Amino acid sequence: MTTGLPVSGGLPRPEARRKSRTVILNQLLFAAVVAVSTALVVLLDPQMRVPALIAAVTIVAVATGLALAIPWHLVPRVLIIAIPALDIVAVGVLREAGPTSGLGFIWAFPAMWIAWSFGMVAALVAGAVIVAIFLLSLAFDAETGVAASTLLLPFTIIALLAVSNVMSRRISAQRALLDEQSRMLERAAQRAHREEDTLREVLDAVDFGVTRYSSDGRVVLRNEAQVRLQCQHERRLYAADGVTPIPSHDSPQERARRGEAFENELVWYGEAGEDRLALSVTARRLGGGHRRGDDADVDGDDGGMIVVSEDVTAEQLALRAREDLISSVSHELRTPLTSIVGYLDLALDDASVSPSVAHSLSVAQRNAERLLDLIADILTASAGSRGADRITIRPAAADLADIVHAALEAAAPRASERGIHVDATALEPVTARIDPLRIRQVVDNLLSNAIKYNRPGGRVEVSCGSGEGAAWIVVRDDGEGISPQELPHLFDRFFRADTVRNTGIHGSGLGLAISRDIARRHGGDIEVQSAPGEGATFVVRLPVAVPAEVL
Repeated sequence: MTTGLPVSGGLPRPEARRKSRTVILNQLLFAAVVAVSTALVVLLDPQMRVPALIAAVTIVAVATGLALAIPWHLVPRVLIIAIPALDIVAVGVLREAGPTSGLGFIWAFPAMWIAWSFGMVAALVAGAVIVAIFLLSLAFDAETGVAASTLLLPFTIIALLAVSNVMSRRISAQRALLDEQSRMLERAAQRAHREEDTLREVLDAVDFGVTRYSSDGRVVLRNEAQVRLQCQHERRLYAADGVTPIPSHDSPQERARRGEAFENELVWYGEAGEDRLALSVTARRLGGGHRRGDDADVDGDDGGMIVVSEDVTAEQLALRAREDLISSVSHELRTPLTSIVGYLDLALDDASVSPSVAHSLSVAQRNAERLLDLIADILTASAGSRGADRITIRPAAADLADIVHAALEAAAPRASERGIHVDATALEPVTARIDPLRIRQVVDNLLSNAIKYNRPGGRVEVSCGSGEGAAWIVVRDDGEGISPQELPHLFDRFFRADTVRNTGIHGSGLGLAISRDIARRHGGDIEVQSAPGEGATFVVRLPVAVPAEVL
């Protein structure tokens, strides 16, 4: 389907109108120049040849009438040259009316028209015709004499023809280039609109909220899911624990407006006991550099912020239900197990118990104590699962070397059973304000793993030291190591590597998670370096002074 009526010659209407308008304007300009010039010459030179003057004016009038009357968009383009050709003849006759009047320079107008519109060949023909008419007029007026300036006329006209043709070709090339650039820009704009529509459709199809803020905090884009979640923002906001209130100016959306970036920020909307909503919010900066207003994303400095909000209410409620169940069951199991261990201790202290019965009671006692340790780990993990700050820290000045020595003494029997050599020659006295019981728990976990998962007859190195306001404990083994795929999940709760799960070694997958929570509660952390076949190195880093928020 076309957008307009076609015209003869295949030209669209705007091009046809421009074609006719060009002919009319050029001819009217020429007619005006001829009229003014002739009037001036008649006033200044009464010796003008009237018959020739009348003939010239008549030819110009006829050419002008034709230019106005003929619909040029309906005729072949080559016929348009008839109008400037008549003008050339008219100037020749006009010059014959006054050979010394200088009217021959009016040839410049039809000559430039031909050179501009019809190409080099037509310009050469027009130049030859003008020169021929000029020489013919000189032959007829030889008795009047020829001024030197008059001889420059044909060369001037030819120069104008050449310049006009070159300029025409250059402008045509530029116009073609601009037209091509315009078409490319139009295609790019259409493609950008299609991609924008596709992007909006995709964003509206997902079930997580997406908001883009400009560098000055204005909303640039928001999908339908975010609009649905937006109504929750009127409710009271709480931190990840569901208890600590968050002021409205510190909400994830407001922080993103201010240009703050963060990952997986968990917040709760609504009071406890209500139909609450949990969102995991991530804010990232688009581009880099400093803010410079609306045009910042154009020059690449700052494209604003993108905020993604995901509804994780179901997952969080399921995690809390699991943690509550584990905590409840663990508490219920701990009381009878404590009684069992106590009565087993009393039975073992009875001198009348036979050695065989005492051996059986010892086995029962070890397994009961192992269950108690497992339950203690589960309770600690349950306490720390809603934030490491749930783990109680009672800081006091203590020597890390003494804590490590005590842990080594407790682990010595297990190491001896498996033929593991423990090297503690690199221990240095390090005094720090820590919770000795909690740090002992960390060292026990690391030593137990290094011995338990090492190869028989392996080696474990333990060291501690300090420097630049920090202390560290290093536990290194030469066991099988940890694969790169399992390394990122090593501190996840209840995670056990496939190589360990396929063995008969018992474990809950909680020790490392609890140890990291304890270290972070002190303001430190645990790092691990490992590779298959190269063993593993765990480094516990602790500040010498306990952070103020812990005290």
